[in-house]
Parts: sequence; structure tokens; C-alpha cells
Amino acid sequence: MAWVHRINSRIASSPVGRWFQLEGSGHPRERKGSYFFTELRAGVAAFFAMAYIIAVNSSIVADTGGTCVCHGGVDDPICDANEDYLLCAAEVKRDLVTATAAIAALSSFCMGLFANLPVSLAPGMGLNAYFAYTVVGYHGTGTVPYSVALTAIFVEGWVFFALALFGLRQWLARAIPRSIKLATSVGIGLFLTLIGFTYSEGIGLLTGAQSTPLELAGCTAASLDPVTGLCPDGSKMRSPTLWIGIFCGGVLTVLLMMYRVKGAIIVGILLVSIISWPRGTSVTYFPYTAVGDDEFNFFKQVVDFHKITKTLTVQRWDISEYGGQFGLAFITFLYVDILDCTGTLYSMARFARVIDPVTEDFEGSTIAYMVDAISISIGSLLGSPPVTAFIESGAGISEGGRTGLTSITTGTCFFVSIFFAPIFASIPPWATGCVLVLVGSMMMQAVTEINWRYIGDAVPAFVTICAMPFTYSIADGLIGGICLYITLNTTVWLVEKASGGRFIPPNKAEKDHWTWRVPGGILPPWLVRLSKGKKEFWRADSPVTETASDVPEEEIAKTNL
Repeated sequence: MAWVHRINSRIASSPVGRWFQLEGSGHPRERKGSYFFTELRAGVAAFFAMAYIIAVNSSIVADTGGTCVCHGGVDDPICDANEDYLLCAAEVKRDLVTATAAIAALSSFCMGLFANLPVSLAPGMGLNAYFAYTVVGYHGTGTVPYSVALTAIFVEGWVFFALALFGLRQWLARAIPRSIKLATSVGIGLFLTLIGFTYSEGIGLLTGAQSTPLELAGCTAASLDPVTGLCPDGSKMRSPTLWIGIFCGGVLTVLLMMYRVKGAIIVGILLVSIISWPRGTSVTYFPYTAVGDDEFNFFKQVVDFHKITKTLTVQRWDISEYGGQFGLAFITFLYVDILDCTGTLYSMARFARVIDPVTEDFEGSTIAYMVDAISISIGSLLGSPPVTAFIESGAGISEGGRTGLTSITTGTCFFVSIFFAPIFASIPPWATGCVLVLVGSMMMQAVTEINWRYIGDAVPAFVTICAMPFTYSIADGLIGGICLYITLNTTVWLVEKASGGRFIPPNKAEKDHWTWRVPGGILPPWLVRLSKGKKEFWRADSPVTETASDVPEEEIAKTNL
């Protein structure tokens, strides 16, 4: 349409177009194929691909109970039936709906404005599960209280900032063996899948057992044995919410994704939620109880700005009582953030064709890392687990997004969603359980890239993958895999050196190459320019970018390392 072309041309020739390097702006590094309306459309597409995180993240983190205090006594030590505690936890969930939408809006907007990348950010899947079920624990039964865990995240964000500023983040990400990085993605995928199968944050297909680690469930929550927590044999797979979640939230969503329907995940979540909202049915999310009445009254407001009351700036700085566990949580958050965000940013930058093939870096990388780091700390002040770059940003890039205008649009959509908190806070767990399974299946793709030919790479990777879901801990899986990798490969190296090279594994040549050296140097580009005496060291040199033929579309599925 002529008017669209005219507006695209006018904006491209304006200061806005030059800042975002739109095609036709005259900028020496203008990005081919980037047009104003295309960027807006791409941003909306990315939002619909990411919007599920508002409901899923708030539900997962609310399982910790937040700052609520349990007074259930001996009969109810974790407050599964304590009315006051459950009312408090419902308020925490509403706070987290606002917090999730707010930090996603702020971080995505800043990523677009300052880094000029079409990559959006939000609280990360996997990290939120580790935060909720390993560190803090269900209803606060973990090793570290909610407020102390948020302190670890706040500190991690600023450490992350320093690492990004001086280029150490890139080095740390590449120092981890490739097989462990790939296995981390797969293990987190299985971890999310297991959560999606449980009652607390899923469809209720599995439950813990006594004679075996897990057992088939699928009965209604009221049918669970109060002592063992198991389903009676005659009640298994009889829960109506289970089948609604499987078919409407799972099978339908997969079919829509097969036909490339935009926002397929949102369609599945909304359909299950709409079915579950009417009261008086066997699948209602609002039973006639004190908690159900409270949640239904909030839901009826539909459009409302919910003020954060229980999770805002609740950090606890006296950590002496939790020193070891605090340190473990801090290191795990830092490590997984480095791998997750760095892997996603590199993949998205490559898909958007802004990678320099010589340095293997991309324009605005240092700023992008710093935006992510600051967003982590700000998010912790709101009560949220770590923020990271989202693979779903690929939906926007595939729609033509090439500049930061895409992320700004996505951030604006998240800002609008803040005022629909009653809707997002009323999405039941069986509506999002299959989403966790789908996300887990997408993360499994990295398993094909693991080097299974050399056992020194394969076994540590396998241990990492299995230990994460089986121990219900990302940290334990990482520790097990890394320690085994170091033990095996250091032993091989020592034997080789001691024998003068005579005793080596027959197929050692098939081992993944590992080096601490980073192509292009360890220092960030701005520091290199400063060391060379360039006065305007903050201005990037003209990069060499890859051509479209170098960037297969499948790259968008090979992230979250």
C-alpha cells in the first residue's frame, strides 16, 4: 500500500530511522529489509509467542509462597490446607503477574532502545523452576527463604554486569565444554516436562510414590490419599482437568503449531482457561471456598492495575545463616544465566544477520549483556527470578524484525498487559502444564548435537541430562556433569603426559575441541578501541556481517544452551 510505503520512508529518513538503522536511513550500517511497519508487526508476533510467561512464571514462583509465613502446625506443616496461607499465596501470585509483565516490558524496551536488537527479555523458564522448587522450595520448604534467594539474584545481576562490561562473560560462556552446555539445555527441558506433569504446576499426570520414585496419577485432588499422596487405582486418569489440559492445552496447541498458527500457545492456554472459569462445574478454577471466592472476586475486575504489596524489595541481606546454600544458588543462577542468555542472544543475532564472522561477536553485544544484567537485578527487586533473552524472539525475527523497534513494540505490549492482571492471575495450572511439556520438547533438540561418539564427552553430558530431573535440581545436574567431565578428561590428559603420548583413547580425535581462548580476543570491543587510543571508543567500528545464505532458519531452534 502506498501510504504504508510513504510512512516507512519518512520514518526511515528521520532521526528515529537513523538511530535504529532502518533501510533508507542513510546510516553506514543500515539493516537491509528493516521497515517501520514490519518492525511493529514483528514485535506483536514476538509478544504473542512470549505472553504465556506472564501466567506460567507467576504460577511457578507463587508455589514458593513468597513472603507468606506458614503456621500450619504439626497437622499441616507446609500449609497445603491453611486458609490464611493460601489467601496470602494468591496475593503473591497477583503480585508476580504484575512483576513479570513489568520487568518483561522494561527489559525488552531497553534492549531495543539501547542495544538495537530484535530480542526480547522476560523471566527465564527453567531458572524460575530452579528458583521455586530447588532453592526456595514448595511453600518455602527449600534450603533458602524467598527473600534471601532474591538477594542472590540481585547480587548475581551486578556481577553479571561487571562480567559483561569487561568481556569476561563471553569468555566464561565459551570456557564451559560444549557437551555440558548442550546437555544443560536438554536437562532443563526434562526438568520443565516433569513439572508440567505434576499437580502443583501442571496437569496432574504424575505424583511421587513410595515403592517407586514416581507413579501414574490423574485423579482429582480430592481423591488423593491424604497419607501417601497417591491416587487410588480406581481413580487414576479420571480427572476432567487432566483431559482438558491434554487435549485443549496440549494436542490442540501442537496441531496449531504444526500449521504455523501465530500465538498457538496463547490459544491453548486461553481455551483451557475459559473452560475453567465458570463456577459450579467439575473443572472450575474458582471453587466455593474462601480462597476460590477471593480469586473469583479479583478475576471479575478484568481490567485493573494490581499494586505489588508482598514481593516488592523484600531482599534480606543477613545471609550468614545460609552461606553455603546462598553461594550455591548464586553460582548456579550466574552460570545458567551466562549460558542461557548468551546462547539465545548469539543465535538470535545470527538469525537477524548481524554477526561478525571474524570475532564471532555482534553489534551492541556489550550493551545487550549489560541491559540483561541490570534487568536481572531490577526484576529481583520486584520479586521475580532471573530475566533472560527469549528464544521466542525468533517469532519476531521470522516476521521481518531486524532492529530494536521490534523489542520496543514487544515491551509496549507487555506494558499494556500489566492492566489485565486479573485475567493472567486466573489461569489454572492445568492450562499451562502442557506448555511446560512443549517448551521441554523444544529444548530437547540440542541432544542431537551432543558428541555421542567420544565417551569422555557423552557420559558427562548424559549424567547432566539425567541428574537434573531425577534430583529435581538444575544445580545438582550441573555439578555432577562438570565434575565427571573434569575427572575423566583430566585423568586422560595426565596418563597421556605420563606415558609420553603412548596411552591415549583410540578415538580421542573425535573429542570436542576445547580451549579457553576466545576468537577476537577476551576484551570487549569498546575496551579494545580504548586501548588503541580511539577517542570515541564507545562508537562501534563498521562490522562485517554475514549474508542471508549463511543463516539457516533452523538456527532459531538451537539455543537455550
